[in-house]
Amino acid sequence: MGKYKIDEIDHQILDMLIENTRIPFTDIAKKLVISAGTVHVRVKKMEDAGIIQGSSLTLDYKKLGYSFIAYVGLFLNNTSQTQFVLERINNIPYVTVAHITTGKFNIFCKIRAKNTTHAKEVIFMLDDIEGVYRTETMISLEESINDKKRLMHTIFNDM
Repeated sequence: MGKYKIDEIDHQILDMLIENTRIPFTDIAKKLVISAGTVHVRVKKMEDAGIIQGSSLTLDYKKLGYSFIAYVGLFLNNTSQTQFVLERINNIPYVTVAHITTGKFNIFCKIRAKNTTHAKEVIFMLDDIEGVYRTETMISLEESINDKKRLMHTIFNDM
């Protein structure tokens, strides 16, 4: 499919879905004074074009007992080991994000843990991966901003 052009109706649909991915198409249709079928067709076209890729669920990790956040930078023996190390990281469920980076670290990870003892165990798991020669950890005191919605709104407003 060629490049999909987002018009004002698509923009408004996306705006509502950004705010609440579970909003029924009938509610969107009522607000935009269009049919629910039209909303469905437009969302399907945006999915097919790759503009919408699934939906997400936001959890309150504190309420689930995982309020401890740390960032761990991994130094590798060789950059050629990056894929191997990433495959091993992917087996550690407490690593929620991993980036291949330039600069100081080869890989930069975000971990969630129950407490400092649990975080230490996770960090040791990372440190024990073959090819990792050192890690450096930064503890998050507070996750002050975690809002993808603002960026999505800005991107769509700039279109």
